[in-house]
Amino acid sequence: MTSAAPSSTRTEQSAAPFGIFQVRVRRIEALGENFRRFTFEGPDLATFADNGRDQRIKLIFPLPRVGLDPMPTGTDWYQQWRELPADLRNPLRTYTVRNVRNESSEIDVDIAVHGRVGVASAWAVDAAVGDELKIFGPDNRFTGVHGGVDFLPPSGTGGFLLAGDETALPAIASILERLPADSTGEALIEVAADSDRAAVGSCPPGVRLQVLSRDGGPSGSVLVPAVREAAARLLPTVSGAAVEVEDVDIETGLLWEVPADESGGALARQTALYAWLAGEAGVIKTLRRHLVSELGMDRRSVAFMGYWRTGRAENNS
Repeated sequence: MTSAAPSSTRTEQSAAPFGIFQVRVRRIEALGENFRRFTFEGPDLATFADNGRDQRIKLIFPLPRVGLDPMPTGTDWYQQWRELPADLRNPLRTYTVRNVRNESSEIDVDIAVHGRVGVASAWAVDAAVGDELKIFGPDNRFTGVHGGVDFLPPSGTGGFLLAGDETALPAIASILERLPADSTGEALIEVAADSDRAAVGSCPPGVRLQVLSRDGGPSGSVLVPAVREAAARLLPTVSGAAVEVEDVDIETGLLWEVPADESGGALARQTALYAWLAGEAGVIKTLRRHLVSELGMDRRSVAFMGYWRTGRAENNS
């Protein structure tokens, strides 16, 4: 692949909720010690949907020697991709969109960098302006619910509890920037270093934000006690009868539950507190048990996502 500006490969035929966007790196900005912000540009991004919140996308990385050429781009690209030989299957990784600027055909994606420990981190360390990628993301020509958004507070939400590790930092930061100015609650983010606070933007004045460094400790060592303390402040009394939630085997299953209505939108109900938790699956499982089983929060008011599992890479299949 060359570093020349990519031409648009997508057409105005019936738009699907998601499509593949051909892009290249326009800017790279360091955000603290462990984050880099990548600004991607490409003519296709004029139709990238700006849904805000924790909108998930997939970055599609080049392969040695063959680049992005093997990657299918049609509506059935995923099935075609799965059928490719392993050495021709471009790696996919999931991220959150931080900013969308349709007028200049740009988007921003923040990537946590902790050395060359995998496909994505190696690319983020080595990437340079002009490098090309493909991105699977939402298309603004589709008028329905795109999907890929898990921050779905019920229509009558009183306050918020947001918590996660550095893998959830871009999503929490994006959510905070889109919350109504009069929102209240707490947001807690566990990071590897204090300087990672630079990757978090604005926050409503009524939301208490804590960016907590674990200083070399294990994942969750700072986040779990901090969330317990925050929950005690936000839920000073048990909100309902404590119930035992079913156990999820995070070694073999996916820890992911997002309360939503039949259309994939927010539930129409009242809740004093809405909790959104994401990060290492074992940590999120512990926090889920505390909020639902021990404090009695209604499961319809708690969204929890195991973004990753210690010692395991994201599964592309």
